[in-house]
Amino acid sequence: MNKEAIKAFSLRVTQASQSELTVILYEMILTEIKEAREAFAKCDIAGFDKELKLAQKYITELQAALNYSYAISYDLLSLYLYVNKRIIQAIIRRIPDSLDSAESVLNKLLVGFEGVSKSDKSGPVMRNTQQLYAGLTYGRGYLNETYVDPSNKSRGFIA
Repeated sequence: MNKEAIKAFSLRVTQASQSELTVILYEMILTEIKEAREAFAKCDIAGFDKELKLAQKYITELQAALNYSYAISYDLLSLYLYVNKRIIQAIIRRIPDSLDSAESVLNKLLVGFEGVSKSDKSGPVMRNTQQLYAGLTYGRGYLNETYVDPSNKSRGFIA
């Protein structure tokens, strides 16, 4: 994943509720699979393996977050194990064909959890994070993006 994507996901994580965190993880897995396909197209097998192993780490995180007091957790676990198995097949065979079904499952889960996250009013999981406001300024040949927390009283000169 490139640095800009990592920054975007990091910003979203700081402001996300529990269900939004799940959506973000699904998006990160799909991004890694997409980048693995791009690496494969460039004949970069090391990059292909690296991206898929990162996707596996995110799937492991989803598995660890399951609450087994609910019956649906066992269904989700079986889907996560299936997706992980398809990724392992792609790594071993060094061909992305088995990723099609994994992406299909992940996209369906993503749509479902996006619907859940829209109705989730629990608020951000992370507390005491800065409220970020973005602004753009023009530099020489590029844009500078800045974030400012207006409630942070320790910034700047206090008279």
